[in-house]
Amino acid sequence: MSASQLALTEPTEIPLPPTQDELPCDDGVPMETLRHKLQMDLLVDPLWTWLKDRDAFVGGNMFVYYSLAQVRDRDFKGPDVFAVLDVPRGERKSWVLWEEGKGPDVVIELLSTSTAKQDKTEKKQIYQNQMRVTEYFWYDPYNPEDWAGFVLTKGVYEPLAEDEQGRLLSQKLGLALVRWSGQYRDVETVWLRWATLEGELLPSKDELAETEYQRAETERQRAETEHQRAETERQRAERAEQRAQELAEQLRAMGIEPNP
Repeated sequence: MSASQLALTEPTEIPLPPTQDELPCDDGVPMETLRHKLQMDLLVDPLWTWLKDRDAFVGGNMFVYYSLAQVRDRDFKGPDVFAVLDVPRGERKSWVLWEEGKGPDVVIELLSTSTAKQDKTEKKQIYQNQMRVTEYFWYDPYNPEDWAGFVLTKGVYEPLAEDEQGRLLSQKLGLALVRWSGQYRDVETVWLRWATLEGELLPSKDELAETEYQRAETERQRAETEHQRAETERQRAERAEQRAQELAEQLRAMGIEPNP
């Protein structure tokens, strides 16, 4: 066993190459703020739903392993949001490149005071040079003007320009990133959201639930209207039958046998 292998295996007691079951998947460090957690959910959940019929994986605040040096150095941090296309769906504890055969296609980092410098420099270089992430975006949930996108071109990140609608486009996903002013989970601010190229926002779980509720309520009202219409028709038929019986009795009283 070489010295480098000893350095990797003895401090961590992890065999090489380690699998996701053998690698740490939690460092005990929470998200920066509640707004960061909500922003991550608002990006991850709608994307999961949008990709539900495709071979893809979407992760949030999950470790991504691209080098055995991370095991040696215990460098376990990962992207806030990432998407990988053309891979089997299913649960992962971490994303391990040597197991999966590829890295993320799209990464989004949510900036904070403590991470902004690293996200814009060190992590950007890792995504460019080690992971070869095709598209990289960052966004500051407390400063919506601080956002940017990059596309890997001949091995180097080139800045993405906003389109005429002020959006950053993801060619890999066929979606746009937009800044949306509104309320999500009782927090009113400017959120980063996914939208179709036609301008339709990918709905959050809350919005999907509200849409389903409205659809169910519309169906209930339709069924109730149909029931009332049927009940009105039944009562009309009963009254008509009653009038016919009364007329028949009157005719019999006059000695006239009514026509059947």
